[in-house]
Amino acid sequence: MTAFDPDQARFNMVEQQVRPWEVFDRRVLDLIETLPRDRFVPEQYRHLAYADIEIPLGHGQHMMFPRVEARLLQALDVQPGDRVLEIGTGSGYLTACLMQLGGDVTSLEIHPDLLEQATANLQRNGMVGAGLRCANALEGTVEGGPFDVIAVTGSLPFLPEELKRQLTTGGRLFVVTGEAPVMEANLVTRVGGDAWRTEGLFETVLTPLEQVPQRSRFVF
Repeated sequence: MTAFDPDQARFNMVEQQVRPWEVFDRRVLDLIETLPRDRFVPEQYRHLAYADIEIPLGHGQHMMFPRVEARLLQALDVQPGDRVLEIGTGSGYLTACLMQLGGDVTSLEIHPDLLEQATANLQRNGMVGAGLRCANALEGTVEGGPFDVIAVTGSLPFLPEELKRQLTTGGRLFVVTGEAPVMEANLVTRVGGDAWRTEGLFETVLTPLEQVPQRSRFVF
């Protein structure tokens, strides 16, 4: 059996999955070409860290496809000093990406054991400074906002009005909305006090977030 070579696997992931999905941002490519994703996945799936799959994390949650992570990072265009809200910490890999791009990251996770593991993953890779908290980001206004960037790492049936309002003017929000098998990734930009622009990016299917607010709290 061929030994797992993370460097080669990471190169293959970029060339065979990420670039073909129209990821051209040099900062994003440099980041995912160098950040060891295999250090953020559960040990039993380490050999699949760079495969075109959603890696299970427990509680029915998964890491996003690598190509979707890359498109998310490209769309959000995180700049140094941006206040970033990540909804769904998961393994901490995307948290690390957002931090490496210069974001001041607040990351919320509803499962204490996933948050504990993500914290350990980040610390083991020398990344400290993210504000990781166990909380449901969809229950109200998140402390530390408004945010320049919001990254939603699980899908939602609709986009809550409360979430959009936590963006600064010029702020960007990435979210996948809809229900399987029809979901769409969107980039929402706040262009004024009560004005937002929504750009459809691509179709995909993403594991839903848990504890989502009732339908009455969504904007149609």
